[in-house]
Amino acid sequence: MAAIKRFDHVGITVADLDQVLDFFVGLGFELQGRMVMEGEFVDTVIGIPGSRSEIATLGLPDGGTTLELSCFERPDHQPGSPTAMSTQLGLRNVTFAVEGLPAILEQLADQGYGLVGGMGEWQGAWRMAYVRGPEGIVVSLAEKIG
Repeated sequence: MAAIKRFDHVGITVADLDQVLDFFVGLGFELQGRMVMEGEFVDTVIGIPGSRSEIATLGLPDGGTTLELSCFERPDHQPGSPTAMSTQLGLRNVTFAVEGLPAILEQLADQGYGLVGGMGEWQGAWRMAYVRGPEGIVVSLAEKIG
């Protein structure tokens, strides 16, 4: 039987590619590539004839799973809820392990990105917070402590 070999990437569709890129680069991601996607291959895979999008691939310096941001030129993007909460069906958040969570939260607040709730601590082992980034993307930041 065929099996999954590895986790490759997470894809997020956005309206303002540059703004979202700046957000993730500010968190420590590096731009690996940026290109336009269109044609029979992509139309077949996503099931949208005549589509055209610009994509950017981001990775962390130590490798691992990448993040793919897509911004559609054709057809127009369909807005999601920028204030979605964890109970809404669909992708809930993207989680990253961090060091120095309080400082990161302060940096993001200075940039206008606020907490969804608050910073919580679990059994003296983890500290975590949800941040609502550009376009309502919820990023979970988790720091191992203790």
